Amino acid sequence: MFIRNETFYSYRKNYPVITTLTIIHLILFLWINLSYLTGGAIPFGRLILHLGLGTTGAIADGEFWRLITPIFLHEGMRHVLFNSISLILFGPALEKMLGTVKFLTVYLGAGVLANIGTFFLTSPMYSHLGASGAIFGLFGVYLYMVLYRKDLIDAMNAQIISIILILGVIMTFLNPQINILGHLFGLIAGAAIAPPILKNAKPFYMQAGPPVSKGEITFHPNRWQKRRIFTGRGLARAVGWVFVVLVIIGILSNLF
Repeated sequence: MFIRNETFYSYRKNYPVITTLTIIHLILFLWINLSYLTGGAIPFGRLILHLGLGTTGAIADGEFWRLITPIFLHEGMRHVLFNSISLILFGPALEKMLGTVKFLTVYLGAGVLANIGTFFLTSPMYSHLGASGAIFGLFGVYLYMVLYRKDLIDAMNAQIISIILILGVIMTFLNPQINILGHLFGLIAGAAIAPPILKNAKPFYMQAGPPVSKGEITFHPNRWQKRRIFTGRGLARAVGWVFVVLVIIGILSNLF
């Protein structure tokens, strides 16, 4: 579910929503930052940031769009890379299982609910931005699957999600610049949205591959390797790759 081996073309074709969201993240990040670096030579960059921040006082004054716009904005290289790579790694299985409408419902719904929770529990001067609440919403769906819909996720991927989720929650409380409320409310919102969203969902492996004719017998594509997939070595390798990605993000964040 979480180990990607597609080409760029096939990934873009198979997961159009995630591809579009990632492009929006990067374009807005570059637009805003280049505008500041060039002293405003690139127009509207500062205006986008000013109007897009999730400022509690401005929301209280009726600027309700600020409950949505922060989901697409990021302030630093580490911030945009971490959120975008997390979406690229952990989003595809849900986009394939849920489809476009339901996936966007979970992503945007969890993000907005996370921002609403932040609005009610912070001071009027508090501002925030980032897709973390929405991404934690996806983890909330996975958490619900691990706890209550084990038919949708295998043992190895359940362990991977559990490890990543524990690390994510720990890092949330260790980093003073993180919107803790946004992460926690996003996770809770995703888990709350999950039951109706997953009602008719099928396991990820049943979504992959070409469609079959009616009445044709189908098999799990990894049926012969199933025993090997669930070994400790396979889990360690998958977690290792996730760790490598996080290390790369950390290195890049210190360069910019």
